[in-house]
Amino acid sequence: MRPPKRPIHAVSLWVRRQPPKVKALMAVVSGMATLVLLRAIVHDHDNLFVAAEAVHSIGICVLIYKLKKEKTCAGLSLKSQELTALFLAVRLYCSVVMEYDIHTVLDLATLATTLWVIYSIRFNLRSSYMEDKDNFALYYVAAPCAVLALVIHPSTSHHFMNRIAWAFCVYLEAVSVLPQLRVMQNTKIVEPFTAHYVFALGVARFLSCAHWVLQVLDSRGHLLTALGSGLWPSMVLISEIVQTFILADFCYYYVKSVFGGQLVLRLPSGVV
Repeated sequence: MRPPKRPIHAVSLWVRRQPPKVKALMAVVSGMATLVLLRAIVHDHDNLFVAAEAVHSIGICVLIYKLKKEKTCAGLSLKSQELTALFLAVRLYCSVVMEYDIHTVLDLATLATTLWVIYSIRFNLRSSYMEDKDNFALYYVAAPCAVLALVIHPSTSHHFMNRIAWAFCVYLEAVSVLPQLRVMQNTKIVEPFTAHYVFALGVARFLSCAHWVLQVLDSRGHLLTALGSGLWPSMVLISEIVQTFILADFCYYYVKSVFGGQLVLRLPSGVV
């Protein structure tokens, strides 16, 4: 006699059997339900953005622990870390010249730890770096982001180059995880610390997206006007949503793996 299936396995099996349109609808409904919950329990929705940056920092700390403990960078994308350092550096500059608040401190801390990870991969642990798997061309994302920033950027009173830089870091952040996803796609097996890190990125992106959506709802659309005119306000929201959906599939399989008691995450084809 077969042992009874765990509830999480039964639910997971049912979800996998659903057609793509039904899965997409369930993802949207789940996201909206979570937004409603966050709106009810978090009074100052600006704290969601702070939480997103804090979770990102925690994810970087997980990477540092992996590098220090296991003495290997296998499964990590150096290119994704370089893109992360680039958009953090640009955002830190924009934060200093435009606002200078708690986000500046958090960005500085995250940038410092990201640079440490890059240094470790490039020099201390170079022998374990999977360069053949980390084959995503950076100009595929950096160049379009730069062009898009020149065309669509804030129309605020800040200096023109600062507005271009602001737009560039927003667009680049949205796609900075793609090289890491390519590495996982090439290997199909994700070891625990790398999985924790990418899941932390997914949580951070969702919290950041929730921050913007709820801020727009709270201001009844006035926040979009404050960000400037034209397409820029919409592009900010679209960038946040794109980041969230890029990682949504991975986060689903991560949660499924954790509840299933698996230490190593095995991804089916076409997940990332």
